[in-house]
This record gives sequence, structure tokens and C-alpha cells, in this order.
Amino acid sequence: MLATATIHTPYIRYLAIMPEIVMFGGAVLLLAVASLVRRPLRVSVATAGTVVISLTALGFALWQWADVSSHGPFTAVDGAVAVDGFSVLVAMLVPCAMALSALVADGYLRREGVEGAEFHVLALISASGAMLMGSANDLIVVFLGLEILSIALYVLTAFNHRRAASGEAALKYFVLGGFSSAIFVYGIALIYGATGSTNLVQIADFLSKSVVTSDGLLLAGITLLLVGFAFKIAAVPFHMWTPDVYQGAPSPVTGFMAAVAKVGAFAALLRVFISSFGVLRADWQPVVYALALLTLLLGAALAVVQRDVKRMLAYSSINHAGFILLGVEAATVKGVSASLYYLFAYTFMVIGTFAIVTVLGRSGDTTHDISTYRGLARRQPLLALALAVLLLAQAGAPFTTGLWAKLQVVLASVDANSVPLAVVAMVSAAIAAFFYLRVAVLMYTPPPLADAVPGAEPDAEDPLPLPSGGVGAADLSGSFGPPSVVVGPAPIVHETAPVWTGSEMAVATVEHLNAALLLDTEGTEAATDGAVAARPVSAPPAAAIEAESADRTDDAERVPVPPLTALAIGLCVAVTVVFGIFPAPLIDLAHQATLLFVP
Repeated sequence: MLATATIHTPYIRYLAIMPEIVMFGGAVLLLAVASLVRRPLRVSVATAGTVVISLTALGFALWQWADVSSHGPFTAVDGAVAVDGFSVLVAMLVPCAMALSALVADGYLRREGVEGAEFHVLALISASGAMLMGSANDLIVVFLGLEILSIALYVLTAFNHRRAASGEAALKYFVLGGFSSAIFVYGIALIYGATGSTNLVQIADFLSKSVVTSDGLLLAGITLLLVGFAFKIAAVPFHMWTPDVYQGAPSPVTGFMAAVAKVGAFAALLRVFISSFGVLRADWQPVVYALALLTLLLGAALAVVQRDVKRMLAYSSINHAGFILLGVEAATVKGVSASLYYLFAYTFMVIGTFAIVTVLGRSGDTTHDISTYRGLARRQPLLALALAVLLLAQAGAPFTTGLWAKLQVVLASVDANSVPLAVVAMVSAAIAAFFYLRVAVLMYTPPPLADAVPGAEPDAEDPLPLPSGGVGAADLSGSFGPPSVVVGPAPIVHETAPVWTGSEMAVATVEHLNAALLLDTEGTEAATDGAVAARPVSAPPAAAIEAESADRTDDAERVPVPPLTALAIGLCVAVTVVFGIFPAPLIDLAHQATLLFVP
């Protein structure tokens, strides 16, 4: 008689994966409800459902935190999932990002006339993949979470079918993402061949107890894994997709992608390399060092020359990835804690920033040229203030979480004896501060008058025109005393080119640089040509100039801010400022999550 085969199923503690179940199951439930109603599901209903699902997942994550704090970390599903402070912090952060993104997308979908729950369903599925990557304790589970995260993002990128750029960005993202996934799977295969397992704990145990005489296969697998992760975090030179995808995707999708994709990818990168390959850190640290160096410098340098705000923020996200890589390269408890803090702070900063970019994009989501931000503070002061705060936070301004985030990773890098890399990071932060400040200053710069010529605005140091002579002309022969004026008929003055002095040439040079640095829509030639162009002698009165400027401000189009988007912006600004002024709770949270991390 044939023996009956017995299939042993692992014991599943559902609390260990409950946040992921809620997010994925909520997406399926929302899709089922949308398919059962006769008309497309209203955006307000889909948004409310998504927020409720996200808050429910957040509640289970808080329950997990209490359980881990009381009973310690543990593994579940036959060791494939780890439940510790690290995974729980990711499980708390991703639902927060999902809820904020849903609030931002609500106004966008209404403005673009898009009905249905497809956007919210895809975003929930992608968020569940990011959470799974944070808790994965097996390379196969990491890949599963990576694909759940990525495939939904490919579709979200092409969500705006009315724009050809959206479809083009999605195709580029899909093709390059497919290559990176294939490379990642090949790396898993090589590591399995070298160690005999894909479980992270078993790999770490094998490397700590065994001496590998020929480690070429293992190092090749680690390299391929790093390439796959580098693509997801947009590290140089695997960043090629980022500017085009960020620019072409709908703005709410870009903010969601910048936050959630980075959280999931960096969570998996930290767990895999610090937990499993910590014994081999001397082999992979130089590679991460080089990646961080290139990412920091190229991200900051290329952001300076961008006209499109979304492309500028794309290169900004590359620069931020370089800062987080500082914590990875340190490969210490302090480095992991600093990276977690940076991810938490960056999530709220970037979602809030792209929420404002979404509002200012107007109908069609195409108005993203930097010149359209000029004079925003006069039209909508609160919106300009919120954007200025979020941009300055990304630059690392005091009293914001951005300062503490950069400080934490730099100190971790210094403690790990990577002082040159820390110096490069500070230099890149100085470069990055320029393009953040450029947008902030531009928002508080009044728009030019309708008939104004760039470089020819009235100035206190305008050159004096030379009189052609005649009675009543000003006597310029005196040295330092006031000019003597002879009362008589009005002088006959010809419009002539100004007499240049050093200060006036400096003014023209500044105007030329402003145009070159993309602060004006006119070209650089207009800036210098206008400075030497003929102008009337008598400038209009200051009151007339102010009145005309006020009329232009009143006539300027004010962009409506949807209430839910305003709520999301307010929450992001509040988190950025409050935890920037009182950083201790968030720093302690990241540190405690690291202490509970299962090595």
C-alpha cells in the first residue's frame, strides 16, 4: 500500500501579518464594492474607504508595537516574516503615507474628472507590498513584496491616460523595472547556491559558522541584489528612470512613489545587508560608499539646472537617497536608527511638497515650470508658506525634521570612520540648499509688470542720462556739492544709452545670472539687452507702479486648494515642524525600533 503523503503547513500567527492583510484585503474589498455598483464609485467614497483601511492597518501596527515591546520580537509563517520594532515602524509609516496620499489624490481626481476606485485600489496594493518588504525575513518574500509594490506603481504611473508623457514614463519604468527584477532574482539564485538557503536568519547563521573558501558566487549574488535595490531607491548610476517617471506620472502618484517606494526598498535593503550580510560588510561597504558618493553629488548638481519643479524634486529625491545610504554604509546600530529617522521625516516632507505641486499643477497637471511659482506668496500666502517650510526642511533648515535627519546620518557616518563621505554629504547639502532656496525666494518675488523689460527695472542706481545742453539743464560741473539748477524752460532731453559705472554693470550681471539660473522666463540675452536699452528719463511715479502691481495681483489666477488636500498639507507641515522643534520622541522611536531589530 502506498503511504499517504502528509503536507505540513506552518503555524500562522495572523497578528504578525495583520497590517498587510488589512491593506491588501481592503484593496480587494474596495475593488469588489466598486465592481458591484452600477455607476463608477464616487471619489469621496473611495477616499473615505482608503483612509479607514489605512487607519485600521495603523491600529494593528500599534498593537504589534505593544506586543513586541512586551514580549520581544519573533518570527512567523515558518520564519518567513519577522515581527520586530523595525518591521512595525515600517508598518506604521506606510499606512500614514497611504492615508495622506489618498487625501491629496482626492482633489486631483475631482479636478481631472476621474471617477472610480482604481487609483485607491492600486495604491493600497502597492503599500501592502512595501509593508511586506519591511517585515520580510526571506529573500523570496522580499522579492514578492518588491513585485507587489512595483507592478501597481507601473500602472499608477500611466494612470493619466490623457497625457502621452504619463504612458511614456510608465513604459520606461516598466521596462527598466523588469530588468532590475530579473537581476534581483538572479542574485537570489546565486546566494541560494552559495549558502543553501534564502532565509535571512539561516544565511546569517551559515556565514557566521562557516568559512567560505571560494566566495565568488556569494559576492556575485550580493552584487546583483544590491543592483536591484539600487534601482528601487534611485541610486546613481541606476537612477535613469527617476526624472522622466517623476515628471510624467500624475503628481499624487509621484509623491506616493517617492515616499512609499523608498520606505519599502530601504527597509528591505537594511534588513538584508545588515541582518544577513553583516559578516561580509568589509566586502560590500566600499560599493555602498561609492554609490552614496555618486548619488549625493549627482543628485544635487543636476537638480540645480532643472526648470521643471517635478524634475528638480526627482533629483532631490536622488540626493536624499544618498543621505540614507550613509546610514547603510555605516552598518551600525546608529546608522540603522539614523536611516529609519530619515525615512520617517522624508515621507512627510515629500508627500506635503508634492501635494502643493499637485495643486499648483492646475487642470491637466502640466503647469510645473519654475516661473509659474513667481509671486505665489502674494496670491496665496499660506500655500507659499507651507511650500517654503517643506522645501527648507528638505534643505536641512533649523527647527525642522530635515535638520535632524541629515545630522543623524552624518554623525553615524563619522562614527563609522567615513569622514570623507560625511564631508561630501555636507557639501551636497550646501548645493541642494541653493535650488530649494531658489524656489522659496521666487515665490516671494513679485511678478514683473506687463510692460517691464528684464534688467531695466527702475533702480536707485540708474545711470543719469547726459543732457544735450540748453537753459535749465542741471549743472554737472560741480565736484561734490548739490547741483545748481537754473529756473527756466523745461530742458530738452534726448533718450540716450546710460553711462555705465561699476555698480550698474554689476546690476546687469546679476540680472544675467538670474535669467541663466532660470528665475525668469526670458532668455539671458533679454536680461542684458534690456539693461542697456533706451528708457524714458522720467520714471513713472512709485504710486502708479504699486497700483499697477496690485491690479496684476488681484487679476492673477488663484489656484483653488481642495479641503482634503489642505488637510494633508497641514498635517505634513505640522509633523515636520513639531518634531523639528521637539525631536526627542521621534529619535527615541527610531532608536527603540533598532534595538528590537532581529540580527
